Amino acid sequence: METIEQILARKLLKIKAVKLQPANPFIWASGWKSPIYCDNRKTLSYPALRNFIKLELARMIIENFESATAIAGIATGAIAQGAMVAEELNLPFVYIRATPKDHGLENLIEGDLKPKSKVVIIEDLISTGGSSIKAIEAVRNAGCDVIGMVAIFTYGFSLSEERFKEAKVKWITLCNYDAILDEALKTDYIDESEIKTLQEWRKNPAQWNPK
Repeated sequence: METIEQILARKLLKIKAVKLQPANPFIWASGWKSPIYCDNRKTLSYPALRNFIKLELARMIIENFESATAIAGIATGAIAQGAMVAEELNLPFVYIRATPKDHGLENLIEGDLKPKSKVVIIEDLISTGGSSIKAIEAVRNAGCDVIGMVAIFTYGFSLSEERFKEAKVKWITLCNYDAILDEALKTDYIDESEIKTLQEWRKNPAQWNPK
């Protein structure tokens, strides 16, 4: 029987929400060279996939964070998914900005987050974990408890794992880098000769050079 991560990996590759180019790497905003690019916002354009992700994120929250009283999405990538999951669970929803608004109330959290809420934060993609930790701190500073984080995809960097451990937050994802590589190999998206390159990149992405 296929796992959720296998099913989602295939779906993400099919719509090219995830692209693998070990021979022609992408350049991230950070300047890192990367053989993979993930854009989960593409999933919003496919109703069946959009609904699949919504229901699976909701299921993870019900099974792992049943005491949740509010859902928060991280801007901008997880606003839509967060709102859909909150609707599915009939819970209040807010979203968290990367930086405070530079006018008006200068909000970092948009919406009405009641003090002492038990919040599950939704992220579309976890790389180094930096934006996730900022969101966790914002919710805690608002007088609420972060009881968990769920995301669509993670690269599985050791840095992000260390950051979540330090922040003492349980986190779960629907899909991950290993599942993408397995599915890509199965469907001949990549071949065996490229696997080593793709695995080496994750060990030290900041210093990785395809040459």
